[in-house]
Amino acid sequence: MPTQNPLGTQIYNLYDQGVFVHCYNLYYWRRIRRCRILWVTGRHGKDNLLQESNAVVILIIEGRRGDYASFGEELRGKGYQVTKAPSGSAGLDLLDVVNPHVVIIDAASLRTSGVRICQSFRISDNGLPIILIVEEETTLPENIDANLVLRLPFTVQKLINRLQAYHPTDEKYILEVGPIELNIHTQLVTCNGRQTKLTPRLVEILKVLMENNGEVVRRDPLFTQIWDTEYTGDTRTLDVHISWLRQAIEEDPRNPKLICTERGVGYILKA
Repeated sequence: MPTQNPLGTQIYNLYDQGVFVHCYNLYYWRRIRRCRILWVTGRHGKDNLLQESNAVVILIIEGRRGDYASFGEELRGKGYQVTKAPSGSAGLDLLDVVNPHVVIIDAASLRTSGVRICQSFRISDNGLPIILIVEEETTLPENIDANLVLRLPFTVQKLINRLQAYHPTDEKYILEVGPIELNIHTQLVTCNGRQTKLTPRLVEILKVLMENNGEVVRRDPLFTQIWDTEYTGDTRTLDVHISWLRQAIEEDPRNPKLICTERGVGYILKA
């Protein structure tokens, strides 16, 4: 419900865990997704101007947790811009207001599987990343409408690590070839719906292969470039790294279809 400020202007309040978001005109409240400029009164009563930024915006659907700390509160403490909703329907109402980079559905705290909530969000925004949190024993359908399912128990650090894939990133850091997407900034590779964090050296190797997709990359020059050495007498460590890359992106690493070996020459990416 609208309230009156001292100037007589109507203020539309969104209350979330001690944070009031005020918009001084219902017209602009409905257009927040475009303007994204709000006055926020925080827990200590200080007004700040919240504007579009590179902060990761999270909408979390979360009930009261008994055995575990609130993920929403912990993420907020780590610098994420978090808005909490107590139910799926409440979260859907906030979707256009918050315009999140990712939605976290803590189904375990809601005593539900979260399947219907995921479906509702997917119908509302087909491209929205969804992370579903469930109890370890929860049974889920094979084709769940979530990008990632995390089963309790796990630490908030694991959740933060998985969230890195949804951080706003300049397009210059993204390489896409066929089914492979490599984020050089976060060191995450996504292929066939699976996401893996790579070491810096694996990122460099995959980057070279992707930049030369369809062409044979010779072993010795590749080894020299990645390890910054002129010694190429023993390149078996390169074979080991290629094996690790195959585990990250191949459906069957023992029968690779993407990173293929040209015997006696090098490797070729067939994406």
